[in-house]
Amino acid sequence: MTDHVTIEPSVLYFGTPVVLLSTENPDGSANLAPMSSAWALGKVIVLGLGEEGQSARNLAERPELVINLPAPHQWEAVERLAPLTGRHPVPATKHPGCRFEPDKFGAAGLRAEPSKEVRPPRVAECPLQFEARAQSVRRDVSGSFVIVEAVVARVHADPRLVVPGTQHVDPAAWSPLIYNFRHYFGLGPQLGHSYRSQTPVPALNAAGS
Repeated sequence: MTDHVTIEPSVLYFGTPVVLLSTENPDGSANLAPMSSAWALGKVIVLGLGEEGQSARNLAERPELVINLPAPHQWEAVERLAPLTGRHPVPATKHPGCRFEPDKFGAAGLRAEPSKEVRPPRVAECPLQFEARAQSVRRDVSGSFVIVEAVVARVHADPRLVVPGTQHVDPAAWSPLIYNFRHYFGLGPQLGHSYRSQTPVPALNAAGS
């Protein structure tokens, strides 16, 4: 028997990384949208997007994108994007207070940086940037969201995050911005590592030492 209680939370963002998603609008301009439903399967990134958003519409017609990963200190730039939409007029399903903004980069105080293999730009300030192409864009079972499977074509990393002499991101140097039940967090101290880790890690102190 446990002391758990049954609850019905309005959202289930139980601690997921924040992504700034760059896509291409019909007129060739860039749309930039924050999202928090993204995870990796090898070289495939699975994204969950609102069905009424401009990002989902863009990817259904123009499959190129950039998955930009901000650091914890950039949460305010992410939040500046939160009430903005690239859809005009603003869909009725959007949260009250949401407004149309054609220049998302400018509104967030971020710089667009040309990509190498796709048309949408990267976010220059983001420490990790994945250029990718959507291979599957489909509605989820609820009909309210779109599930995107995107194959990563190129990864750009701040050199301070890379283990010298390797192709590996140093997990001790990189901390993603985490969206935890609509609050922003970074990572805490390292607790351990997987037996499959290919990056060197410092020895952890034994309990009680």
